[in-house]
Amino acid sequence: MTSPLQATTSEHTSDAVDAAIAVSGAGQAPVGRSPGQLMWRRFRRDKTGVISAIIVLFFILVALAAPLISAVYGKDPYTTYGLDNPGLLNQYGFPILPNGGISSDFWFGIEPGLGRDVFTQLVYGIRTSLLLALAATVATTVIGVVIGIVIGYTGGRIDYFTGRAIDILLSFPSTLFIIAFMPVLENKFVAPDAETPTWLRAFALIFFLTFFGWPSLARLLRGNVLSLREREFVEAAKVTGASPGRIVFKELLPNLWTPILIQSTLLLPALVAAEAALSYLGVGMIEPVPDWGRMFQRGTEVYVDDITYLIFPGVALLIFIIAFNLLGDSIRDAFDPKIRR
Repeated sequence: MTSPLQATTSEHTSDAVDAAIAVSGAGQAPVGRSPGQLMWRRFRRDKTGVISAIIVLFFILVALAAPLISAVYGKDPYTTYGLDNPGLLNQYGFPILPNGGISSDFWFGIEPGLGRDVFTQLVYGIRTSLLLALAATVATTVIGVVIGIVIGYTGGRIDYFTGRAIDILLSFPSTLFIIAFMPVLENKFVAPDAETPTWLRAFALIFFLTFFGWPSLARLLRGNVLSLREREFVEAAKVTGASPGRIVFKELLPNLWTPILIQSTLLLPALVAAEAALSYLGVGMIEPVPDWGRMFQRGTEVYVDDITYLIFPGVALLIFIIAFNLLGDSIRDAFDPKIRR
């Protein structure tokens, strides 16, 4: 009979044995597994991570196929069907049919007031949120990686003054700052009698999300670089006459891919939620661009008479953020099993 201690020991040593050898067939020599193969093997064992990955992939595919889905469905997120077709909205602007006007023609009902199709608004809203969050994530990651590695490796005054700047940025109430400065930015580039261009609002959102996003990643990587730069392989590279650029890109950066990938995976859903929150507060994407946050804000205004319109964007946003956060946790555990929950 196997004792509990033996069972626990065998469970903890299984990954070590798999990491050491992988026998491809009887009589053949052992074949070593790469770190990527080990990570993928651990990830496949995590059912929560696999299910989360499937959900996230589904949302991404829906975002990419939004025009095709709209064409097959036969409706778009911009047409005011309720205003154009009598019998869909009552005199108060609410859907006449129950459950927000859900029918065979409008799968998720219609929007109170304007009567736009809710289903296509959700589908195109995924594109809006993902594109903005993805652009901000890429920019945040690039800036955070560059600054974090540079200040961690060089040290001295550069590290000190940049560290103080990071502390100041992290202490800012970012949401209040964006709410206050978004109108200032638009007044600088848009005439008082002109409408704000969609590209300007999108650029401003990406800029502000990036501006307040990179300091936390830079601080994390700075700490990692501080511990790595004293390691033997870095000292050996210095002795051989390697340039600082070679040390950073050939010695330090390959050892930082794990925290970079993990933080980027966790950053994307956080930025999706941030973009939705800013739209809810009135400083996100403008009409008529479909956006989850603005749908949620409109739903809170009419939920007493039509709660259905509030449910769909709320549930979609909740599922997406939870799935992406769980996926990020699973990827982190797969890369570093020592911190497994």
